[in-house]
Formats: sequence, structure tokens, C-alpha cells
Amino acid sequence: MRCDAALRAQVAERLAAWAVQADAGGSERRAAVALVIAEAGHGAGITGLPRHAHWSDDAALVLTRRSGDLRAHAGQWALPGGRIDAGETPEDAALRELAEEVGLELAPRDLLGRLDDYVTRSGYRITPVVAWGGAARALAPNPAEVDSIHRIAVDEFMRADAPMLETIPESPRPVLRMPVGDSWIAAPTAAVIYQFREVCLLDRATRVAHYDQPLFAWR
Repeated sequence: MRCDAALRAQVAERLAAWAVQADAGGSERRAAVALVIAEAGHGAGITGLPRHAHWSDDAALVLTRRSGDLRAHAGQWALPGGRIDAGETPEDAALRELAEEVGLELAPRDLLGRLDDYVTRSGYRITPVVAWGGAARALAPNPAEVDSIHRIAVDEFMRADAPMLETIPESPRPVLRMPVGDSWIAAPTAAVIYQFREVCLLDRATRVAHYDQPLFAWR
């Protein structure tokens, strides 16, 4: 799948037609994450995925590994994002967090739309904002928050074994994960990626709020 004008137009069109479910919420803290479509770069650094010596115009998603020094969710896969400050919209917060965490400066014109809110076990109501990053060649991790940045090819999330669902005795809801390389990414990040795949790439009306997170992500 190419990171080109046709893909950008497709994603924007499908998000414009998507009836977003925004959780009215109660006591959850509000947060936003940025799901950025960008060109694939030099190797993902993930076991089971090939490394490439050159830049590619293949479409990829920008993910991070959270710093091991963070108090919450240390070392976990994440999309750039964080709390929505007073007076901010989710779009404002997503753009600010992109710049702060990975050094990517995007403008409002680069935003393509929203996916459904997802309420986490740790008490956040996350609004996913989809953005077009294009080449985005000069990403740099903020060491206070991010251990590493990964451009994972969109095709990797189209695998036939995705999503991975399991049941656990602690929850009546199925736990969702997305395979990547020889490993996997957990919800909530996996839930956002899965809905992006279904809605924006496969044109399937798929909701994800009913999927749960693995126990380690409940804290």
C-alpha cells in the first residue's frame, strides 16, 4: 500500500462518512492520540519484520515504545498522545503531543478525521485523531517519554491473523491484540489500529469500544 494522494483521499473520504461514537463519559480523564500515516523508513527494529536499507513510499503508521522510566504504561507500545489540556480540542492535543513526543510538526490541514473514543481501564477516554504525515523523515524521540519510534508498514496490520482475540476470567469482554512481526500490540493502541484498518482501508463498519485490554494494561 502506497503513501500517496490516493490513499490520503480514501482515508479522508471514509472518515468524513464515519459516524464517530464519542463517549459522553463521566469521570474519565480526556486524552487524544495521533494515528499518523507516513512513509516507511529504515527497518522497523521489530523481531520478525524485515529491515530496509532505504526509504520507501510504502504507507506506514508511526508508533512509539514508551519510556521505561514512566510511572504508567512504561515500555508499552503507544501512539503519540496524551492528556487534553484545558481549552484544547482533541485535534489540538494530538498535534501538540506529536511535536512534543516525536518532533513531528503538522498543521490542521494534515488532519483527516477521528475514529471512535475508547475508554481505558486506567481511566482515560481516548480520542484517536488520524493525520497525514507524508515523508516525515526527521522524527526524533523525546527521551523523557519515548524510548524509540517505529514506522510499521500498514500492510503488516492487514494480516489474516489480525486481530488476535482471547478471553480472560477477569473480564466478560474479549481482549484484543494486533500481531506485528513475531510479537503483538495490545489495546488500547491495538483497538485504534484495528478500527483504522477496518474503517479506512477495508471500508467495514467496525466498532471497538467493547474490546478489552490485557491485564498488564489495566493499571
